[in-house]
Amino acid sequence: MAITKKLISMDKMLAEELSTVSKILGISQKEIVEKALDFYFDYLDVAVAEKISKEIKEGRMKVYEAKEVFRGLGIDV
Repeated sequence: MAITKKLISMDKMLAEELSTVSKILGISQKEIVEKALDFYFDYLDVAVAEKISKEIKEGRMKVYEAKEVFRGLGIDV
C-alpha cells in the first residue's frame, strides 16, 4: 500500500487524548488515527447510502436501468 503524508491540526485536548491512548495501548498515534478514520468512513458509507436512498424516494435522483445506460453508452449487451 502506498503511503501519503498528511499534516493535520487538531484541538489540543484531542491531541493529548490521542497521545495518552497511544501510550496506554502501546501503538502509534498514526495507527490510532488510521483505525479511527477507517471506522468513521464505514459509518459515512451508511450515511451516504441513506442520503441517496432518500433522494431516490423523493424523486430528486433518477435511477436508470442498466440496459438504458449501456444503450446510451453504445455498449451492446
